[in-house]
Amino acid sequence: MPKRERRLYPTNYATDLTDAQWVAIAPLVTVTSPKGDRPTEIDLRAIVNALLYKHRTGCQWRLLPADFPPMSSVRSYFDKWNRDGTFVKINDTLRQLARQALDCDPEPSISVLDSQSTKTTEAGGERGLKKGQRAQTAMLG
Repeated sequence: MPKRERRLYPTNYATDLTDAQWVAIAPLVTVTSPKGDRPTEIDLRAIVNALLYKHRTGCQWRLLPADFPPMSSVRSYFDKWNRDGTFVKINDTLRQLARQALDCDPEPSISVLDSQSTKTTEAGGERGLKKGQRAQTAMLG
């Protein structure tokens, strides 16, 4: 039986990995099966590019463009990498690359957290009064 060719999904989106980024994270996503299963025939770089595209655009899984691998394959790798911590490793690796490109120490020495507050009503104010109760309360007091 002839060997099937590995199908490539060339894309040209702004969210696609650069060659340097792919070289850095390829060892994190190309793991051989401990059972000695057949190697994957899906281009893992295309899977990562599809996930980056989905993250940036916020599109639904079924609306991924046709030049990415099938939605079921992309979702399957998303679930697997989310469970086994691969996304954390990818993020750490790409963060280190970005910091080195800026001529900074690969590991940050400080972090800044920003929070946003929203206004709420003061506790104990008038709430839930029936029609006409507010007027009666004002006359009594």
